Amino acid sequence: MLAQYFKYLETDGRFSKNTVESYRRDLAPWVVHLEKQCHDNSGIVANDPLLLRLYLRKRSEDGISNRSLARFLSALSSFQKYLTGKRRYKEYLFELPNMKFKSTIPGFLTQKDTEKIFETASFDTSKDKYLHHRDFVILALLYSTGMRRTELAELKISDFDLTTGLITVIGKGNKERVVPMGDNTASDVKSYLSIREKFLKEKKQAAPKMFLNKSGKKLSVRSVNRLVNSFAQKHGMSFTPHTLRHTFATHLLENGADLMLIKEILGHASLSTTQKYTHVTAEAMKKQYQSSHPRSGFEK
Repeated sequence: MLAQYFKYLETDGRFSKNTVESYRRDLAPWVVHLEKQCHDNSGIVANDPLLLRLYLRKRSEDGISNRSLARFLSALSSFQKYLTGKRRYKEYLFELPNMKFKSTIPGFLTQKDTEKIFETASFDTSKDKYLHHRDFVILALLYSTGMRRTELAELKISDFDLTTGLITVIGKGNKERVVPMGDNTASDVKSYLSIREKFLKEKKQAAPKMFLNKSGKKLSVRSVNRLVNSFAQKHGMSFTPHTLRHTFATHLLENGADLMLIKEILGHASLSTTQKYTHVTAEAMKKQYQSSHPRSGFEK
């Protein structure tokens, strides 16, 4: 039944490949646990709440965070909604608990840090010319648009409108949105496309995806993560593609951008998701106040 459920998710159209894989990772161990418990205890009821409590406790003891367990319960809730339409599987429906987890303030870079990143990146010519320009544009796009690494890896040349400076992005749930990239980044993209064309001529092939590996094939999401981490470590810093997404939103908010605008650019389904950045800027303002105001009570 689980295999049928995943097939349904893949064909439904509302779920991205990453969401399906995430559900698969979360649900597969649960089904194994359920089958084992029912096999070892012949008299047990299939939807006994104890089975779920035991599983959650075991996962917690294995070091799985409350956030991850809450994600599992969300995936299980979706699976159970699917099962409600299958009468013979109603005995496997569980009453799901609410899982709370402590929400953390996302990490971000200061505006001074990002200036240093792009000054350093533009002069780093230790790589092959194509790879150097590719990595620079990837960093620029992640910071100037706030897009997710998975969204960036899937970009095609046809998604870019260099006349208007806009990019069409396919986000979670295959939802399409249009994001601005700024004049400086648009100029960097134009230069990159010229170098990319020469690179592909040498490889004697064509490729629709915007970013390619050294063989001229599509750049993977894992590679995006790796090259960003590598750049950060090489220059004595620590950040990921997700850090740059948080940084994008934080800097917009710090400079007076409307929260609804940030929500639309980031592709958040709910404003509450975007509102976490107000906590980030509040913390930054508090630190600035403590270090600058005579009556803050902060000892310098």
